[in-house]
Amino acid sequence: MTLAVTTTPKHSSRRSLIVAVASLLGATLFWAGNYVVGAGAVASIDPLSLVLLRWSLALVPLLAIAQLVERPRWRQVLAAWPWLIALSVFGLLGYNLLLYTALEHTDAFSASLINAFNPALITLAAAAFLRERLTRRAVGGVLIALVGVLLVLSNGDLGKLLQAGFGTGELFMLGAIAAWSAYTITGRLAPPLPPITATAIQAAVTIVVLAPVSLAAGGPALPSTQGAIVSLAFIALFPSVLSYLLWNRALTVIPAGNAGVFLNLITVFTALFTILSGRPYTFAQIAGGVIVVAGILLTSTRGRRGRSTAFFWRHRRTGNLEP
Repeated sequence: MTLAVTTTPKHSSRRSLIVAVASLLGATLFWAGNYVVGAGAVASIDPLSLVLLRWSLALVPLLAIAQLVERPRWRQVLAAWPWLIALSVFGLLGYNLLLYTALEHTDAFSASLINAFNPALITLAAAAFLRERLTRRAVGGVLIALVGVLLVLSNGDLGKLLQAGFGTGELFMLGAIAAWSAYTITGRLAPPLPPITATAIQAAVTIVVLAPVSLAAGGPALPSTQGAIVSLAFIALFPSVLSYLLWNRALTVIPAGNAGVFLNLITVFTALFTILSGRPYTFAQIAGGVIVVAGILLTSTRGRRGRSTAFFWRHRRTGNLEP
């Protein structure tokens, strides 16, 4: 005699929610790893080569998964080629190239703290270019987040920042979040596209653009040490492929606006990696990070009856979700 095991809808929905939350945690953990591992990778691989190798290794898995999971109508997707090129230039190419260049000059924790200001910058860009309404709550959140960023940039001494200005790494990181804001605004205007498919095509565009530049400069710098090989493999697999799969799986259960709040964990996880690895950090970084996250949470909510600001849901249309 066999016993039939039945699962009630309540238990099934609870299990689905747990899996979705775990997926979001995994996705943000891997994206945080991109900062920490990327900071080590640029010690032996130049940023241009790292971006080229990363997406060259990730392209085939992304294409295969897109075909299996989304079964896209490739002709219709490729019809949006102008948008895909623009998104690739701003996102997979521009943002990552500027990020890895920044990591040559600053630590992963500081870079992630500056990146945490990105949602606030996107809110301002959406108001400026898309005529979206800017509420008092949003303005207050942006200003609070800006204070946190300035605290990080100045290492707690705003007067010194006014005298010496920004460091090289901080300037490149500011350029990175500006590129991501341009990516987001472009994504808001682009037609709906299957996310993994769009990411794969953007990766292909990035390779086509960077390959001639790399060859003209003598070819990509291949990893020469075991540590560099492991770092490249991690970056190509976990933040480039698995994070997208986990994130999109979670979005089938959790609304995208709510899921977007989890992106703040990238800074938290990077801070934990920094502390656990014994790398130096300052009180200004911790305090600035808390202030930035508080400002972003204020910016991305609209009160008790309102829904979360869902600028993140647009990324689902165009593929690349990486912050």
